[in-house]
Amino acid sequence: MPVDQQYYREVASGSTAEKLLIAARDRIFQDFIAQMQPSAADEILDVGVSDVINDGANVLERSYPHQHKITACGLGEGIGFKAAFPLCRYVQIEPNTGLPFDDNAFDVATSNAVLEHAGSHGNQVLLVAELCRVARRVFITVPNRFFPVEHHTAIPLAHYLDGTFRIACTIAGKSEWTDEQNLILMTRKRLLGLAALVAKSSISKSAAVGYTGLPLGPLSSNLYLAFR
Repeated sequence: MPVDQQYYREVASGSTAEKLLIAARDRIFQDFIAQMQPSAADEILDVGVSDVINDGANVLERSYPHQHKITACGLGEGIGFKAAFPLCRYVQIEPNTGLPFDDNAFDVATSNAVLEHAGSHGNQVLLVAELCRVARRVFITVPNRFFPVEHHTAIPLAHYLDGTFRIACTIAGKSEWTDEQNLILMTRKRLLGLAALVAKSSISKSAAVGYTGLPLGPLSSNLYLAFR
């Protein structure tokens, strides 16, 4: 079983949840293009690709017209990914360690729905800093805590507060999602804090945080953190 299969438990094939996921990730791809403005010659790094092959996963590889310019990183062997996207280069990486690439090896680095699973605040800072180290421009996306339905459990509204989320997950038999090692619920404020910490590490990039995915203003399904 792919190492990231757990992230798609609540998204059955052909379901309304899958259709919403696809719509959100298509919007994320549009915002990636708008913010990063990649050229056909740009080398792109995608950190955290999935070995689960469906219409909602790996939106960059599904949508970008220059697949051969993408280097993809994942925790597993990438057997399914490599079969689905043979033009991409695949590199298996270890979690919470430095990326195996030189400084500014890429024009653009991106990571979708990975930062919230880093396991700790320190690991989040490391991941953002590493993406900024290896690429000139960076586009990171995460689920928005204030979207009305929590992405990983499909539980509505309870995730706005830690206590009610813990109770709801216990009742639903999904307590693993209350462990920070598995999920850190992300807000705009938290992303801004990460950007400020990374900026202190002498990375000379300007940062912007915005809403993406399903467009509902502050309740939009996703957030992005962009460095240029």
